[in-house]
Amino acid sequence: MNVKKILALALAALMVLAMAACGGNNNGGNTSTPASNGGNNASEPGTTGEPTIADEFSVQIGPNPETLDPALNSAVDGGNMLVTLFETLLIIDENLEVKPGQAESYTVSEDGLTWTFTMRDGLKWSDGTDLNAKDFEYTFKRLADVNLAAPYGETVVGMVDGYQDAIGNPDKDGNMTTEPDIEKLNVKASDDGKTLTVILSYPCPYFDKLVAFGTMSPVQKATVEANGDAWATTPATYVCNGPYMISEWTPSERIVVKKNPNYSGGWDSSRIVTDTINFLLLEDSSASFAAYNSGTAVMIKDVPTEEIPSLTKVEDGGDFYVDTILGTYYLSMNLNKAPFNDVNVRKALNLAIDRDYIANVIMQGTYSPAYNFVGPGVSDASGMFFDNAKSANGGKTYISEDYEENKKLAQEALAAAGYPNGEGFPTITYSTNDAGYHVAVAEYLQSAYKEVLGITMNIDRVEWASFTPMRRAGDYEMSRNGWVMDYNDASNMIELLYSTNGNNDGKYNSASFDAAIDSSRCADQGDHFKFLHNAEKIMMEDYACIPVAYYNDFWLQSPSLKGSWHSPYGYWFFQYAYVEE
Repeated sequence: MNVKKILALALAALMVLAMAACGGNNNGGNTSTPASNGGNNASEPGTTGEPTIADEFSVQIGPNPETLDPALNSAVDGGNMLVTLFETLLIIDENLEVKPGQAESYTVSEDGLTWTFTMRDGLKWSDGTDLNAKDFEYTFKRLADVNLAAPYGETVVGMVDGYQDAIGNPDKDGNMTTEPDIEKLNVKASDDGKTLTVILSYPCPYFDKLVAFGTMSPVQKATVEANGDAWATTPATYVCNGPYMISEWTPSERIVVKKNPNYSGGWDSSRIVTDTINFLLLEDSSASFAAYNSGTAVMIKDVPTEEIPSLTKVEDGGDFYVDTILGTYYLSMNLNKAPFNDVNVRKALNLAIDRDYIANVIMQGTYSPAYNFVGPGVSDASGMFFDNAKSANGGKTYISEDYEENKKLAQEALAAAGYPNGEGFPTITYSTNDAGYHVAVAEYLQSAYKEVLGITMNIDRVEWASFTPMRRAGDYEMSRNGWVMDYNDASNMIELLYSTNGNNDGKYNSASFDAAIDSSRCADQGDHFKFLHNAEKIMMEDYACIPVAYYNDFWLQSPSLKGSWHSPYGYWFFQYAYVEE
């Protein structure tokens, strides 16, 4: 039977079951609106008709985080914790505007190269010790430490003067000609710790957004050096500087955070009114759903996909939210391994799948089909990056929306690679974690590749705690991947494929692509985006990865939860959150 018919019947059966089941928290219309959808709820503590506020509440935003070391985290679930536990020099508020954080102000030189941050007075770590610009100098230089191998290191400090000397200078064969020296990174705190000066090697107009990114959260030198990697694994040594601090940590169960009595910074302390937030570490969406329906959790990120047809969206008076985020669900192929080192194989694997079917049937319309790498909503020098990419490509996306034609081209490409009708093609293994739509997508890929190309794909289910380290280490053949942008500049997506980027899981290495990225690192905005478009075109024509769908976040949230908001970068902010009793 045709793969689409098989999956459609299976999904229809799931929908029938879901319609008969209890669908969501049956407690009326949701009047709490995230800021990204129109602002905070008007009724807040301290206003007329002040509500009774619960001392604590529980939410589920993901399973066990791989790490809560800001420098090593590269996952959204970890990032969601970091925005609650730390504060960067600058912050992104509920209106998506850059605001002062630990720095009360900053200046930028006329040439765009010198950024000077003036720190607030009286800053403290959660353990009560003083915090100042010297802590940020240490943090920035730590990100450039090759021994740490921070995944975002090059992304966040690669534009700082002295970065190449900080990581070492290789010759044309990759042999180091100078030893790495992080002290070469041109970041300097004043003697009194009041100011931090950062010198860039080229103007970076979005550097303010970078320093507001969770990876740039300060870490305490004494604690890190005394405890090594273990500093970020237990409440006793987890020193932070945000509105909340960890008081309890039970892996696979919960992380409990309490108000940080030593906090001062960019968030309004008078609006931080909840004493305790319990982050439930649940990987199984059914367990999350049960916690929500029982009232244990007032918000869950992981909603069982089979329940979605029975849920009522918030705009229709329900408690089911769907909100656009800037990101792409894609597949990585390990380009260091055969047969993925053959561009025709990559082309065949790219074109053999029906993205519209994946997004609108398997993903039930909660995602959108992806035919370019960078999706809608990302800004360009003028207009939107996605729209301008289509215009430059004759009004078409890089991957055609005509699936019937794509299938023919996929078969031709596989034959050109030497595997007509899949003959002689090795069995490949696709790795995925067991959450959301991931397994259903994997099963579709397995069937589509067999039906269209005549090849066999096995599915390897990997638990979340092991999944991203495995992928980053290149210990896979083909794998689910995805990226939610950290700031609104197409470089944040496209630079993932740069040869030395710590998040280049597919190990793509193209001299022309790297050259385009290098050229994009310039002051002129027009040239910046022109070269980013060139880079996207190169990697799409190389079929360097397989874009599948553009992300949306969807979640269940009780009407009793007020003051939280969701950002297009995939984060939930609970600084001002509270539950009315």
